[in-house]
Amino acid sequence: MGIHRNAENVKTPWPGEVDGTFAEFHVQDADVGEVFGVWREECARARAVAASFSSLDDTANFRGETISLRYVLPHMIEEYARHNGHADPLREAIDGVVGE
Repeated sequence: MGIHRNAENVKTPWPGEVDGTFAEFHVQDADVGEVFGVWREECARARAVAASFSSLDDTANFRGETISLRYVLPHMIEEYARHNGHADPLREAIDGVVGE
């Protein structure tokens, strides 16, 4: 089953798709190599999409709103950092090391 984004049929990497957006991820069954492979593929796709724009001021329509690449890139950095931060308490519980 896939999700259609900007005329692309994007394959859902894990089962459990709910209303075309989210998928379940079961850590106990996870294959680390597979997970990193999916992550690398998504990074490559994101780089290719960003490179397809000729300017940071180029726009695209997203959910009925016109947004620029200049808006998207910092937003994605912010989201990525936020989700990495969610893992800090788990890591700290494992090794006891806390950040600054």
